[in-house]
Amino acid sequence: MKESLASRVGRLVSGSMNSIIDAVENAVPETVMEQAIREIDGAIDDVRSELGNLIATKHLANKRLVEKSSKHESLASQIEDAVASDRDDLAEAAISTQLDIEAQIPVLEQTIADSADKEKELEGFIAALQAKRREMVEELNEFRKAQQEAPPSSATAGGTVAEPTSIKVDRAVDKATSAFDRVLAKQTGLPGVGSGDRKTATQLAELEQMSRNNRIKERLAAIKGRDSGSDQ
Repeated sequence: MKESLASRVGRLVSGSMNSIIDAVENAVPETVMEQAIREIDGAIDDVRSELGNLIATKHLANKRLVEKSSKHESLASQIEDAVASDRDDLAEAAISTQLDIEAQIPVLEQTIADSADKEKELEGFIAALQAKRREMVEELNEFRKAQQEAPPSSATAGGTVAEPTSIKVDRAVDKATSAFDRVLAKQTGLPGVGSGDRKTATQLAELEQMSRNNRIKERLAAIKGRDSGSDQ
């Protein structure tokens, strides 16, 4: 089973320092550094995936907003026709639909605005992770060069090469995974709400429906008043 995003980030953050130092003590430092770079590559892929989902969400919200706005305008014309034909029942049904649309439009607009902000943020994190990867690749190349130039005994003399390298690798992974963790932290859901007792919930629902019916009647009356004024 594929490791979840949250579990993967938790593993990278909670075990970065000690696990990398232990790995360097028991394995080839170059191998550990290559693994750290692969972790960064994986993080970049995940952020890109999140960005792709975000762009799709924004596109759908934009499309939905256009559809809702067009429907609202079409209903306005239909309401006028219903009033002219003395069909208050049809006018009220259309006004009810308009109210539903008006409730959804601000949510769609906010979704689009939030998506645009998050899109810029994710793009910034990708750039930061890519920059960190370049630094890590450079450190790996420098390590390889030092290994080739150093005397054979220097690689095993008291860990003089391994320890500084492990610290470099850990610092790079910490910074990159910290950025990725911030990306994850930005993805919030809607908070749960308490249901309250059943009687109160029923009364509130009834009150909401009463308020909605009044708004429908008021809008219909306003439309009729406007039409009457224009006929005079």
